[in-house]
Amino acid sequence: MPVSAADLPGVPAKPSLRAVVAGAATRWTLGCLTGAVPVNRAGVRFSRSLVAAIMATLGSMPAGTRVVPVRRPGVRGEWVLGPGVEFGTRAGYYIHGSAYVICSAHTHRKLVARLSEATGMPFFSVDYRLAPEHRFPTAADDVAAGYHWLRSEGYVPSEIAIAADSAGGHLACDLLLAHIDEPEFQPAALVLFSPLIDLTMGLAQRQEAVRRDPAMSATAARRLVGLYTAAQDPDHPRLRLDFAKADRLPPMLIQAGGFEMLSADARYLDAEVRRAGGSSVLEVWPGMVHVFQALPRLAPEAESALRRAAAFIAAAPADSRPNARTEAC
Repeated sequence: MPVSAADLPGVPAKPSLRAVVAGAATRWTLGCLTGAVPVNRAGVRFSRSLVAAIMATLGSMPAGTRVVPVRRPGVRGEWVLGPGVEFGTRAGYYIHGSAYVICSAHTHRKLVARLSEATGMPFFSVDYRLAPEHRFPTAADDVAAGYHWLRSEGYVPSEIAIAADSAGGHLACDLLLAHIDEPEFQPAALVLFSPLIDLTMGLAQRQEAVRRDPAMSATAARRLVGLYTAAQDPDHPRLRLDFAKADRLPPMLIQAGGFEMLSADARYLDAEVRRAGGSSVLEVWPGMVHVFQALPRLAPEAESALRRAAAFIAAAPADSRPNARTEAC
């Protein structure tokens, strides 16, 4: 059933013992592997298999979920409908992450299904083409094509919520900023899980000096992202995003884990949106790793975070939402 804003779980003030143990285990397993895997075709294949296995093992699929594949000229993806969810006037658009290289609509299906169940909305999860086979701006163009297709299906932007994680956060912001002077283009709400904003990984590297990310180093992440941005000027306006007009973006909820390096990107994005006069809610969940919302079997806090995201989406169409900030590290 859709979640209301009443009686929502709060953001914890400190990490749980389980979160600390999970972070340590992640560091000595996944963290060691990601640092050793070469950034070549064999390494990419291994990384895709590894992350798919992690998402499948630590994710959770609600019983009764329906998946409807979508194959249209220029658009690939799938509708994901949580148990009891039917098609209606509202819809979600999900943009997955993982450095433009690793994941897919399939790897994120369990997360999207849980988000659909929590919101009561069907979600179209776009399956954009990946690097290194397809470099910039392919992913961004595919994401734009998916959003235009969703609108062509009869969904008006004011009844669409966009959710995204990691590199999908950059793709979502790029999509909306490219049409920042078109109010009718903007969706009702934007929810970002651990968004990647600085593709040079400079923000992440500075955060890494404060606390090491258990899952991956900034150097390893930069190499992966570089497979997508190869030969591009890092100051290209679709890579280094300009949030000067962020007051025209929809209300935004940003969630990040306190243990991850992209918490720096989350704070930066929140600050940029607020500086421009936009609406942003920042939640930094202590002890959590990158895109913890996808890993409920690792982090029980994943369900609480999704409930808060669902309530934000439910409130957005009727609520101009003043700036807010919730941060506990």
